[in-house]
Amino acid sequence: MGLIYRTFLEGNVIYACSKCKTHLATDDFVLSKQFQGKYGQAYLFHQVVNVIQGDEQDRAMTTGLHTIKDVHCTKCDTILGWIYVKAYNDDNKYKEGKCVLESKLLVEAH
Repeated sequence: MGLIYRTFLEGNVIYACSKCKTHLATDDFVLSKQFQGKYGQAYLFHQVVNVIQGDEQDRAMTTGLHTIKDVHCTKCDTILGWIYVKAYNDDNKYKEGKCVLESKLLVEAH
């Protein structure tokens, strides 16, 4: 693997990986804090940085079947959440291309 270039964000609130403090998103990127992850509360973001996407997989969730990709931190490889690739229910189409990050795996960086 070659060099990994990380993006450093600016903003009032910066969400970072809890393990290595790599910047992931700002509060301006948050669409909703009303999502459920594997470990409890999760946030839906319209944009994230410094993540690597895993392979596509179909996952049954509380809102139905979705095709998703797990997202990993570029620095420490921690799985932080997932990106919605496809929603099979019309009510969930707005999630496509959006990223869910587990709040327990995030810290606020300054």
